[in-house]
Formats: sequence, structure tokens, C-alpha cells
Amino acid sequence: MSNNQYTAQENYERLLQNNKQFVVDKLQEDPAFFDKLSQGQSPDFLWVGCSDSRVPANQITGTDSGEIFVHRNVANIVDINDMNFLSVLHYSVDVLKVRHIIVCGHYGCGGVLAAMGRTHIGMVNHWISRIKDIYLKHEGELNAIVDEKERGDRLVELNVTEQVRNLAKIPMVQRAWKKRELSIHGWVYGLSDGLLKDLNVVQEDLNDIEKIFQYENI
Repeated sequence: MSNNQYTAQENYERLLQNNKQFVVDKLQEDPAFFDKLSQGQSPDFLWVGCSDSRVPANQITGTDSGEIFVHRNVANIVDINDMNFLSVLHYSVDVLKVRHIIVCGHYGCGGVLAAMGRTHIGMVNHWISRIKDIYLKHEGELNAIVDEKERGDRLVELNVTEQVRNLAKIPMVQRAWKKRELSIHGWVYGLSDGLLKDLNVVQEDLNDIEKIFQYENI
């Protein structure tokens, strides 16, 4: 049954019923599951993903509760002025000591596709203006792609790559590199096939970042 076949109240109550079944299933698998979960978390990964409801981090990576620390926003943007994002980054890098940060976009991303157009769609236009800047940076390559879907897919990849670079410019990330192992990765998820594509844009140190962004006194 699809969601629109439920009344609004039925759809709301379905979540609570699903939660009860989730508890039953987990306790059958491991009677001590919630006892262990309540004792704390030690994830190895920070996931910076899109808010799109079709891209749940744990489900598509086959990971369980406590394995991935998650931040999501429209079009998986790394915004150095977003206190929510910076707080998540600080806690995951400085407190949880994650060893991998994954920026994951997805093909068919509405935010990225909207950035390719000129339609005003409200507040989100301010947010995705960053992606318009990325388009301009790669305008020659993108305009040479005739097929609009392929052009959108390429902009999705370029957006992820740019956000990986943005992460490397943040002082707390550079400070962590001076002390320990930390890798930043760029992935794209395919809605049509369910597969994750590694873009091989790994950032593990400052070697690929312009010196103007490299901080010496952190």
C-alpha cells in the first residue's frame, strides 16, 4: 500500500507501529541490542548527505545503529557559515574521532537540478546559489553536454567534488590531520540502481589544496 492510500492520521500512526515492530525484531536478533546501544556511540564515519528521503545512509550502506554519524541538507552542501553543520563536524571529528567523512550526493538531486535553471522556488534558491557558482566554474564542460539528464548527473558529481574540497579547507579538519588519520571521500548514489559510486576524490591531507587555504597556526 502506498503512502497516499493511508489517511494522514493512519500514516502518522503507522510510524509508531513500525517502531514497535522494529524493537521486536531487534530483540529477537540480539536481546542486549538496546542495552549496548544506550551505552554510547563510536562511529567511524561522518555522512554528509542530501535531505532527500530516498537516500537513507544506514540502509544503503548496510550499516546498523551507531555506525554512522549523519548530517543531511538540501544537495549535501558543506557550508562554513552553517552552525548546524559545523557543530556536527566538530563533534564527529574532535569528540567521536571519526576516521572517514563521506560526502554523498545522488543522481537526480532536485536541489542540483533546480540550480541548473532560473525558476524562483523560494528560500531554497539562496541555498543552492552555491551550486550555481559550481556550474559557472565548470560552465564549458557542462554546456558541452547536450543531454540535460547527463548534464545534471555531471553537476551532481562536480558538486560532491567541490564539497569534499570545502571540507579540506576547514581549520578543524586540518587540525585533525596534524594529529591523526582522517580521510574525506566523495560518493554519488544512483536512485535507479541503488549503487554507490566512488568518485575517487579522496582528500587525506593538504597536498591538493591551494596554500592560501592552508592554516599554519592551528
